[in-house]
Amino acid sequence: MERRPFPLSLSVREAEGVWRVAAGAAQAGELADLLVAAAGDAVAVVSLETNSYLDEDWQSLRPSLIAAELGVPCTVYPLGSWTFGTHGLAEELLIVDRALLPRLLDGTWSPYELTLIDVPADATPEQLDELALVLGTTDIDEPVLSRLEDSRVWFSGHDDCYVFLETRDPAVPAAVLARLLTLLAGSALAELTERSSVRVPEPGPWLPERLIATAPHWIGALREVTEDLVTIELAALPDPWHLGVSFPQQADLAVTLDVRLGTWRITPTE
Repeated sequence: MERRPFPLSLSVREAEGVWRVAAGAAQAGELADLLVAAAGDAVAVVSLETNSYLDEDWQSLRPSLIAAELGVPCTVYPLGSWTFGTHGLAEELLIVDRALLPRLLDGTWSPYELTLIDVPADATPEQLDELALVLGTTDIDEPVLSRLEDSRVWFSGHDDCYVFLETRDPAVPAAVLARLLTLLAGSALAELTERSSVRVPEPGPWLPERLIATAPHWIGALREVTEDLVTIELAALPDPWHLGVSFPQQADLAVTLDVRLGTWRITPTE
């Protein structure tokens, strides 16, 4: 709100074998491969809003029409008008082979609202109706996956920035944190070198796993950026980050990327 960049943020909690993650800042396409790795055979697009594909009334195209524009084969399951006004549900479900998700979220367009959940490839109409009912009636503080035994990952992205996801795979939260660190470092290097993109190695699993084991809620911000080193300060928070929470006066740790060596390290802050 003060024209400052969104900070890196991550919050993780686990209950009954489901890990819930709130994070930022990342676009859906930047996490698509992580979702594919955690998902079952197929992915259902259950909600989609975008300004990239609009009809003659300046409304978002239906997901099936967007998939057709992108040449992504899919199965369309209409839900009907009962979903109108239900947050997180469109009037149709788009069923896509999980391997095609990165092709759908290819970076050429931007969904400002997107909800995905994996489903069996042979899901019946009755199962899809039940899925829609669960998604439409689950309270915001209640894990979705606790009511859907056949699903392994649920993703909800907002404003092309905020990330909320649930997963049964305990490796996913650390993978998301590693990706967030990489995206922040890469964007800083691209801006410094005035290049459209740069190739940045991700930290190994040990680094995000250590951070998550230390504290469940983190906020991060760039401290120093040169062509040789990128340093990101991290601070543990008592609660999940939300808009308006500034970076604390004192960081707890610093994570540094050595650009030349392609290595990451954690150091205490002075």
